[in-house]
Amino acid sequence: MKLNFKIIIGICALLFASTMFAQQDPQFTQYMYNTLSVNSAYAGSRGHVAITGVHRTQWVGIDGAPESQTLTFDSPIGKKVGLGIAIINDKLGPAHETYFDANFSYSINTSETHKLSFGLKGGIRLFDIDWSRGTRQTSNDVLFNENISRILPTVGAGLYYHSERSYLGVSVPNFFTNQHYDDIQQAVAAERLHLFVIGGVVRDLSSTIKFKPAFLFKYVVGAPIIVDLSANFMFNDKLRLGLAYRWDDAISALVGFQVTQKLLVGYAYDRTNTELQRATSGSHEIMLRYELISKTTKLKSPRFF
Repeated sequence: MKLNFKIIIGICALLFASTMFAQQDPQFTQYMYNTLSVNSAYAGSRGHVAITGVHRTQWVGIDGAPESQTLTFDSPIGKKVGLGIAIINDKLGPAHETYFDANFSYSINTSETHKLSFGLKGGIRLFDIDWSRGTRQTSNDVLFNENISRILPTVGAGLYYHSERSYLGVSVPNFFTNQHYDDIQQAVAAERLHLFVIGGVVRDLSSTIKFKPAFLFKYVVGAPIIVDLSANFMFNDKLRLGLAYRWDDAISALVGFQVTQKLLVGYAYDRTNTELQRATSGSHEIMLRYELISKTTKLKSPRFF
């Protein structure tokens, strides 16, 4: 039986308000395979066309819990320039937001093995609230009797320092602080500035096993830092297994399979360690990545990021 979202959020607000308040943007456990939605400078860095889709169902069993999807396309369009398109869809209670963003990157060689990419993002955000979808279906407050539908601009930027074996990036997804739905207050509030820092490295443990630790730091103005840590192993360039930990929030298991050299399928399961574990069986995430690899750009082995 699904539980009332308002009751669960009330409990969470008392015990874990700081963690939940920080989640204004959609969060993904498989962030290491969804980098374009985090950092615009990633566009074109794989050296060929890549199409990635992720679907996340969060806190199964709770009415109005977050549900998010991303679809990204990116490709180099020259030796130094990359182009990426990102569509992000996010639902939370009565709120529905859809992002349409174009990402551009420009890369310079800093050594024989490393590049520094500069990224710029621009687009729009469709912001929609229909109070009939939430728990406040009747109210004497005029605010909750008026639905909201607006088109808001997004402008972001990022830096991405990378090689075939490592990466480090910093980005601000949106410099504008427009309106956002606050799931704690169940009201419209000002969106806060987000800062993302990502990093990872790949090491060969043997001729058939690769190891990749990675991290994602998320800082929102006025809220504590959120830390995502992960450790993934790849066996025979086919099977990927890993664990992830979101600080004071959840532990996750990840699995991926390189079906062909062009197609990667991934799945992640989150088990929260907050009070929400009494009401939800967890969160599920599915990822698909398809790469248009030509004979001239054929990779020796699948990329880990």
